Amino acid sequence: MKRLEGKVAVITGGAKGLGRAMAETFAKEGAKVIAVDMAQPEYTCKNVEFYELNITDEPGVEKFRDYAVEKYGHVDILINNAGITRDAMLHKMTTDQWNLVIDVNLKGVFLMGRAFGAHMREIGGGSIVNISSVVGEFGNIGQTNYAATKAGVIGITKSWAKELARFDRATQKYIPVRVNAIAPGYTMTDMMKTVPQDLLDKFAGQTMLGRLGQPQEIADAALFLASDESSYITGHVLSVNGGMRL
Repeated sequence: MKRLEGKVAVITGGAKGLGRAMAETFAKEGAKVIAVDMAQPEYTCKNVEFYELNITDEPGVEKFRDYAVEKYGHVDILINNAGITRDAMLHKMTTDQWNLVIDVNLKGVFLMGRAFGAHMREIGGGSIVNISSVVGEFGNIGQTNYAATKAGVIGITKSWAKELARFDRATQKYIPVRVNAIAPGYTMTDMMKTVPQDLLDKFAGQTMLGRLGQPQEIADAALFLASDESSYITGHVLSVNGGMRL
């Protein structure tokens, strides 16, 4: 039995990088996957459908939710993975750089969670996994905007875990909508491939395992949190960083 057999998953930022790894992994484990992104996907995969969407567009998100529910009948898993960076030191960071990162990394997560969290309560359960970052846990030079959003994602995660699994008086049961976060360390996505090798070596040296992460390792963590194997875990932040901050 595949771990996500019969499940429908929505993955934002699903065109490449971590999103691609998660989409392909979830499909392999039996899920029907809708990979959401503004960019065109760099791959094709059986049981992965691509949907072009700007997650900061409120009407667009609502329209997409209605489309997904009408087509598949239910959405059981939401992975809030889409995110951007606009790095600069504080004294050089523009208001536009701040606003753009906040808009995508926080507003987009909020809009997707609001749309699908309510749906999961209606169908009696589901799993939301928000992708934070080691930067959201510990901060980083030149990333005030990004760190703020990824720390915010952790706050969102804990708040939703309390809100979405509330007791239903009509059925006299708890609705098992679980919400967790993953805080990846430095992971070898396409974005990291533009970083000079000396910096990559420095980052690897900061981990207890002496290397950077691979997208598949983040996808495997997301698979665990999305599946019923983590049925008693909610409100948790899973740090997948090779022991970077021990």
